Amino acid sequence: MSILIKNGRVITATDDYTADIFIEGEKVSLIGNNLDVKADEVIDAKGKLVMPGGIDPHVHLEMPFMGTFSTDNYETGTLAALHGGTTTVIDFIIQKQGESLKAAYDEWTGRANGNAYGDYAFHMAVTDFNEDTKKEIGYFINELGISSFKTFMAYKGALMIDDKQMIGLMHEVKKHGGIVTSHATNGDIIDYLVAKHKAEGKLSLLYHYLSQPEETESEATGRFTDMAYNTGVPSYIVHMSCEGSLNALRRSQLRHQKVYAETCVQYLLLDASLYEKNFEGAKWVMSPPLREKKDQKALWGGINQGSVQTIATDHCPFHWEQKLNGKDDFSKIPNGAPGIENRMELMFSEGVQTGKISLNKYVEITSTNSAKIFGMFPRKGTISIGSDADIIIFDPNEEHTISAKNHHMNVDYSAYEGWEVKGKCKQTILRGKLVIDNGKVKAEKGYGKFIKRDKFKNI
Repeated sequence: MSILIKNGRVITATDDYTADIFIEGEKVSLIGNNLDVKADEVIDAKGKLVMPGGIDPHVHLEMPFMGTFSTDNYETGTLAALHGGTTTVIDFIIQKQGESLKAAYDEWTGRANGNAYGDYAFHMAVTDFNEDTKKEIGYFINELGISSFKTFMAYKGALMIDDKQMIGLMHEVKKHGGIVTSHATNGDIIDYLVAKHKAEGKLSLLYHYLSQPEETESEATGRFTDMAYNTGVPSYIVHMSCEGSLNALRRSQLRHQKVYAETCVQYLLLDASLYEKNFEGAKWVMSPPLREKKDQKALWGGINQGSVQTIATDHCPFHWEQKLNGKDDFSKIPNGAPGIENRMELMFSEGVQTGKISLNKYVEITSTNSAKIFGMFPRKGTISIGSDADIIIFDPNEEHTISAKNHHMNVDYSAYEGWEVKGKCKQTILRGKLVIDNGKVKAEKGYGKFIKRDKFKNI
């Protein structure tokens, strides 16, 4: 099959021009003015923006957590992503303590194989680094194409590793050319505060927020980046939420360290006042929690200054009934919120349309930088000859309202219910196939492909 996109305004991380794009098979074949070619399908994109498909570097699909599972699986989650203009997601394989990395890989691929609508890759979350695990790192990077390894500095007894394990993992990952990422919050302090509040009978959901003050994140960010600097491994902070953490990151960047950061849509748009809304605030219980208005301002600044490179969702949805598990004890509320479908449109509406970021910066933070940092560029993250034809056609002027009534995520509420948005993804092309056409699904389950990634390269 071939597709000709005509008359669109093409936006990449560096370019802004009007052109036609000719797609043959899965790749971009030609880019130029008034292309005289025959195509099986012609899309007139006049008045529309033509941009690389989004890459969400942080999602949790069908993730086991706190005695339950996140509600979007590879079928529903990747399809919702396509509706919103995200063509590739990176999910987290999570090692069970006492078991091998390969056992976790087999479990996650069993969930994903043949079920995805959109493309996907994996990060490997290491929760038990030992001599046996150490021997698996090279295999994951060199053979499986999984070159990023996540660590948790919180959730002791389930996910957290100590600093000795962290240093060992960093040395091994560096040796094989990978990158180490971290959930950088101080788990010991958080556990102390949770226990203190519960002992005092302070069980409302506000205490989820009060158990994770800004200092727990800024301290862990500084400690993680110091360890990465000591070992020389490229490093990446996931879901950065606050000014203190950003400033710790900036200090590490002053020494010319290879360290990168991600924030999430919710930390740019929502704030901790939502935790004062009776138990309804459980919809936004996540870790790190939502922060303050001053943190939003700092994070937007970090994006424009280049300190923060990527925008993710940390998509981890739970039905309201699951959230109710913690109605009498904040520590039992499943952590996570939906957003995989809303990222591209919200960032355009609240970033580009408000003048906070440029169109080129928008593409950079929603697609290109994730492709570069995580070994998929230039196959993905750009529109260029020979690249995968992952392309969205976007109407910058269409206004619509976000609601659980019309979203495609498998969750019974929206984190952005009633949000008025200007800008809508009209068509999504994945590897040369028109998969979403004005809300209609044109692909079949299983079209999504696992993407093997390259070793880390300087961006």
